[in-house]
Amino acid sequence: MKKIKHITLGLIFAVSFNSCTDDFEETNTDPNRLETISPATLLNPILYSLTNHNSYSAWHNRTAHFMQGIVPYPSNASGGYHRYDVTDDIGTTMWNNHYKWLKNLDEMEEAAIKANDQNYQAVALTLKAWAYANLTDCFGDIPFSEASKADKGIEKPKFDRQQDIYKSVLEYLEKANGLYNTKQSMIYTADLLYNNDVSKWQKLTNSLHLRLLLRISDIQPTETINKINTILNDPAKYPVFINNTDNAILINTGVTPNTTPWPRIQDYAADKKLSTFLIDNLLQLNDPRITIWATKAKDLKGNDIGYKGIPSGYAFNDSSIKYTPSAPNNVVALAPMKNIVMTYGELQLIKAELAQKGLIPGDAKAFYEDGVKASMEVWGTTISSDYFTNSFAEYNGTLERIMLQKYFTLYFTDNQQWMEFRRTGFPILPLQTNLFNNGKMPIRYPYPPNVKMQNKENYQIAVQQMGGDDINTRVWWDVK
Repeated sequence: MKKIKHITLGLIFAVSFNSCTDDFEETNTDPNRLETISPATLLNPILYSLTNHNSYSAWHNRTAHFMQGIVPYPSNASGGYHRYDVTDDIGTTMWNNHYKWLKNLDEMEEAAIKANDQNYQAVALTLKAWAYANLTDCFGDIPFSEASKADKGIEKPKFDRQQDIYKSVLEYLEKANGLYNTKQSMIYTADLLYNNDVSKWQKLTNSLHLRLLLRISDIQPTETINKINTILNDPAKYPVFINNTDNAILINTGVTPNTTPWPRIQDYAADKKLSTFLIDNLLQLNDPRITIWATKAKDLKGNDIGYKGIPSGYAFNDSSIKYTPSAPNNVVALAPMKNIVMTYGELQLIKAELAQKGLIPGDAKAFYEDGVKASMEVWGTTISSDYFTNSFAEYNGTLERIMLQKYFTLYFTDNQQWMEFRRTGFPILPLQTNLFNNGKMPIRYPYPPNVKMQNKENYQIAVQQMGGDDINTRVWWDVK
């Protein structure tokens, strides 16, 4: 009998999001007697678990601290990620979460092949590319070709080099694009991301392809730029996002089982404030997103004093902070809550960078302004008619200006702010004198402690390949 991982959760989602009697009968089955599954059985729990992990753990608890978004306050700790004090287990949750669901994606892909359903096979390949790219961008060399094969006797997988993983991930996306058949519907339970819209899934595949090609463009410039132009010059073959209706955003409705990652809404902002860098830049830009992301600061008497952040990496027990800084706004974590995979705004800023560098035809200014407008719309705000007349907001021809807006566009988007900072060095973050790691931004997660112990031989080979296993070890594409 075929071994199906985590099938119970899959059944819960399949039933809960299903309004079709036939689908209900298909999935409401004793899992111990389940001989086969439909390709869609695991799709919703995979989508839910990966996106919710990325919002809660990857962004809110890690990247937002590195990238001077969120600052723990008040805090009894003298360390913290905002001070670059990183523990060896920082990546354990991500490692376990992603590999758990990558195993399920293997099962989904296998089921799609058996059912001769190319659309579900393409979706599985796209999500595998997305998850593996996130993993390797955080850790570098990771198990890939032998990963998730314990049931085939491989309990201690080798670590593949990042350059080989990227080659395979990009091949996944190319293959997925060729598999989609927009004339054939996705016949099973509606998926949480695109409600079974094949054309939108295909646009995500190719937009994600562009994100990853740009990420490695400094290490493989000729090959990647040629492919980027191939995709952008052939929208019939390679459709990409064309507006915000194409955004890959999973919405937590708040209805069980599709609840937000914060069972108690007050936990979203508990003992957390927003940084001076984030707040001051939003104020300089006269950016309406500040009203969605932030609360107003208060003086010691509890009176509103406008928006005011706290320096990321502030001195422990700093007595000069005589106000209550602006905090993350709980409205962001309330249902319907956004779990962002990728947006049209990000894609337009990718194009803006490429055009600014002269790597694609087109107007970098137009791409830039369109990306900023699209990002604001995602958060339910409207850009003012004079926004780009502000000297801090107008396009000035620099990569730094594009990347500051990309920083805001990637708000709440897994580890992407951190990855883009490592790739470009932007935005320029102000540094305090109380930082660990000699004041240097961590550029990698160490391998989880359990991996070091349980797969020691392959771990040691990986460390030799990588040139180390610490937060300062560069991954393959990081050549800045």
